[in-house]
Amino acid sequence: MNSLLSLVLGGVRSGKSEFGEKLAREEDKPVLYVATGLSSDPEMEQRIHRHRESRPDNWWTLEAPIDLAKRLDIALSAADAPGVVLIDSLDSWVGNLLQQHEDDPRDILESLVQESLGKIIEICGKSSAAIVMVSSEVGLTLVPPFPLGRRFQDLLGLVNQRVAASAARVYLVVAGVPMVIKSPDKN
Repeated sequence: MNSLLSLVLGGVRSGKSEFGEKLAREEDKPVLYVATGLSSDPEMEQRIHRHRESRPDNWWTLEAPIDLAKRLDIALSAADAPGVVLIDSLDSWVGNLLQQHEDDPRDILESLVQESLGKIIEICGKSSAAIVMVSSEVGLTLVPPFPLGRRFQDLLGLVNQRVAASAARVYLVVAGVPMVIKSPDKN
């Protein structure tokens, strides 16, 4: 378990990103915001713009929509490595990988995602930075009616489980209210 890793889960528009940002600010150290969203349409562009506007001006931003492990490794290995890393979000990252590898067989894609995630967890574990990962909780939703949606839901569910197992703290944000799911002082 990584004592410096926190996972923030929540549904769409639940307030999970805002809570992740709050956790990052509370550390009172230089923050690197790792953005995984891709500007693929006007609505997504508006979401990305809204997220940019909500961040403090003194935070660094790293865009890593696909190559998250490699970009994170470079940032955390730098001489001026940040004290806090906020990755927002794992669901965008998984969605981007799924789009890029949509025609790959299920087991190949799952292996690719798990291998990349393993590298990310390892990189975070070697760092002295506090890491906050934000992701959508897919376990409370309906099973999607289309195969691509089910692949996404299955992949993200596995990613969330693995990160939660590695994290010292896990939060679930519902209607803007964060709840502690896992912490060192909670059974």
